[in-house]
Amino acid sequence: MTKNKSKQVIRILLFLGTIISLYFVPWPIVEAWIMPLPNTVQEQVDRAAAYGFDGIIVCVNKKGNQSIFYTSGYKNRENKTPADPNALFKIASVSKLYNAVAVAKLVQDGKLSLDKSLSDYLPELKGRIEYADKITLRMLVQHRSGIPNFTDTYMYWAAPKETAEEQLTLVLDKPANFKPDEDYEYSNTNYLLLGEIMNRVLGYGTFQYIQVEILDPLNLKHTFGSIQDVNIDDVMSGYYVGYDSDLKTDNIGSILATAEDLSKFIRALNDGSVFRDKKEQELYSSIYKYEHTGLIPGYQTIAKYHKNIDAVVIQFTNTVNFDGYNWNMSEIMYNRIVKILRKKN
Repeated sequence: MTKNKSKQVIRILLFLGTIISLYFVPWPIVEAWIMPLPNTVQEQVDRAAAYGFDGIIVCVNKKGNQSIFYTSGYKNRENKTPADPNALFKIASVSKLYNAVAVAKLVQDGKLSLDKSLSDYLPELKGRIEYADKITLRMLVQHRSGIPNFTDTYMYWAAPKETAEEQLTLVLDKPANFKPDEDYEYSNTNYLLLGEIMNRVLGYGTFQYIQVEILDPLNLKHTFGSIQDVNIDDVMSGYYVGYDSDLKTDNIGSILATAEDLSKFIRALNDGSVFRDKKEQELYSSIYKYEHTGLIPGYQTIAKYHKNIDAVVIQFTNTVNFDGYNWNMSEIMYNRIVKILRKKN
């Protein structure tokens, strides 16, 4: 084959490859990303249905803890109940921020040690969790334990477990994913175990400690430890694509909060007012982060503080699938809202 013919073949193959790849491009994501930015946050939020969300709540917490709300869609789509800015929402993994703060406070008080091992606090797990005598509390907080994630077990979300004991059983006697502190891998099992450790050290429930040491001082009266502790009518409905039932009654161990309560907590976390002193804040800074996202069937949360505009932006969306599409759309929505706020600022 001549040089010119070879180049021609390569061009044809490249062209065909481009055509094939364009066929698989998720065009709704591309369209949402490139559309002109609207002038107001409410205009952007009003596009939620086009993004595939049944309902959305956005809370912008500005300087002075003043909250502004934006909503569209439904709190409950069956009854056509409009999205309510004061609805409770399952914040999923955002709950880890509260637990990490609790760990920092207990370490500061000398009730926990970041350098003690998992088997020091839960000796019954030695031999049931690999490297239990080498995994420290610090590694649990920072997702560096290597313990498998119980929510990654096959078909977990088809029938989620409701108790910590049932959840933990899913990973007992399983090999570690890596040796302690040799890698990073996000694992809900880490925070499940931290909760069990705090329960044992305190002699009562971890959320009770969070209530007294974190929520009450910040006057956060609309944050709860369980779906069992709330009026179910106050909870925003959650939906999974292709599944008709409302998921709000599922008891999956998530903290519930209003967007405003969560925004005030995120501000307090970032300005340091959730901590008793600078030393406690520095301790927290050494072990965990200051923002988080959350994803469980029916509920997506993004909770971040944006220093350049001095605003906390909370976004709740209540329609989920696990192929990544909804999460991508949620992030696009959130990032466009922040861009609008920056332009206005």
